[in-house]
Amino acid sequence: MINSFFTRTAIVMMLAGISSVHATVSNLGNVNTATPTSFSGSVLPAGAFNDIFSFILPANNGSGYDIHNFPLSIPGTGNFNTLLSSVSLYSNADGILFNSDDTYLQSFLVPGGSTTNFTWGPSVGGNMYLSVAGIANGSLGGLYNGAISVSPVPEPETFAMLLAGLGLIGTMARRRTISTN
Repeated sequence: MINSFFTRTAIVMMLAGISSVHATVSNLGNVNTATPTSFSGSVLPAGAFNDIFSFILPANNGSGYDIHNFPLSIPGTGNFNTLLSSVSLYSNADGILFNSDDTYLQSFLVPGGSTTNFTWGPSVGGNMYLSVAGIANGSLGGLYNGAISVSPVPEPETFAMLLAGLGLIGTMARRRTISTN
């Protein structure tokens, strides 16, 4: 199935006469737990692309990533369509992209080319970036959108307090059972 996707992608590239790759770098800033951080990409004209979205992830949190093709037809003009091929997540300790401290964390091939989602974490946080690659094969180019969401992961001390509280409630319930008998 993946081989047929890449075969179709290569054929589309050859038919479209694609000779250059579109690439943009966008800084999304701090990602927080209050609201998802959205992003979007537009590839004009049609062709291959590899867009980078950098962001700062808070420590000790899990993160989720959703990326979707955004097909759009404009009657009498043309259409936008994107075949997403892969999405990769990297850690970037010093905030400078593409140097020796970038660490590959996770990557996904996008079956069917239209949508993907994955989670990562908990992590130490810090500078990160997401690489979104694919081919815009609409007559006008391609559009896609996505979001990064963060959910707090409880600290180990929180779990210890929860267990201690449950143990205390269990002890009190046992005492009440014994004293009523």
